[in-house]
Amino acid sequence: MLGAFLVRSGVLTSVHAFAVDPERGLMLLAILGVASGSAFALFAWRAPHLKGGAMFAPVSREGALVLNNVFLTAACATVLLGTLYPLILEAIDGSAISVGPPYFALTFVPLMAVALLILPAGPLLAWKRGDLRGVGQRLAVAAGLAILIAFAGWAVFEPKKALSAAGIGLGAWLILGTLAELAERLRLFRASLPESLRRARGLPLGAWGTTLAHAGLGVFVLGAVVETGYRVEAARALAPGQTIEAGKWAVRLDEVRIVEGPNYLAEQGRLTVTLRDGGAPQSVTAERRFFPTGGQTTTEVGLDFRGLDDVYVVLGERGRTAADEPGWTVRVWWNPWARLIFLGPTIMALGGLLSLLDRRLRLGVNRKSAA
Repeated sequence: MLGAFLVRSGVLTSVHAFAVDPERGLMLLAILGVASGSAFALFAWRAPHLKGGAMFAPVSREGALVLNNVFLTAACATVLLGTLYPLILEAIDGSAISVGPPYFALTFVPLMAVALLILPAGPLLAWKRGDLRGVGQRLAVAAGLAILIAFAGWAVFEPKKALSAAGIGLGAWLILGTLAELAERLRLFRASLPESLRRARGLPLGAWGTTLAHAGLGVFVLGAVVETGYRVEAARALAPGQTIEAGKWAVRLDEVRIVEGPNYLAEQGRLTVTLRDGGAPQSVTAERRFFPTGGQTTTEVGLDFRGLDDVYVVLGERGRTAADEPGWTVRVWWNPWARLIFLGPTIMALGGLLSLLDRRLRLGVNRKSAA
């Protein structure tokens, strides 16, 4: 809500500020105030009734939760600082600066990396006092497999992108660590199969929700790292019938025609996306739209969803090809594993839903109501 307020109200100049309106900004600010103010008011109302818990050792599940909150709060603070610092500096002395991706890569990413590294250990720790050595033994196999996956990503895909390979290993560590915690609950490989199935049937929905939430986070990390680190972009002026390549994909410009919309004129390009080594071709449509009333030009992206990958195609301005023929600039982005960026949060949301449906939560509410 804060980001929407900053760009929609005109406080910041952004590509998202397509509807700069001070009145709309005030409405967003009011919504932000109601949401945050209600939360603080609820806390102030309940604070006198909150009691401190019993003492716990630093190495315990409570300690892991506290450490998790510290890292998440610090990561949130770095994003907030990077977002608001240009505004604060401009208000103080009129200086105009911009905070870009390098700042967030140096602050937010390391904090989150540490938080994700310790996340699989939390559910395996006991309440009050945990056994760190025992947790390490239970996660040893998962850690070894994650390291092998990271090394494979470094050696097989692109040795120059060691940080991306480390991110792949981190995503694998989250998924494998979560599976190791589930295996510990079900006593897989240590009890008979009927016993493990009995434990699975008796496992609370909250436990399954935790497993899905942590695994979904690992899926999201895999998608974000691969899409960011291994993205391929290509741009070239094409005449109809010519092809441009981006990674393993080839895009051919078939034709460009003029179409008329309800309030715009558009150059509509029809393109064919195929794998370089074969595969079924997919037809996509990309447009450049001109709105005479406002004098604006916008683009409609052509999208080709292939498994876990996305292929974006943009039709640009008229130009000349390498052979000095009339053509159009065509830009292609290959975003590998981009589907995982959406699949991961979906799995996390499903985990949250299962946790809310936990029978123990409903029984606890009923008991409190009766009391």
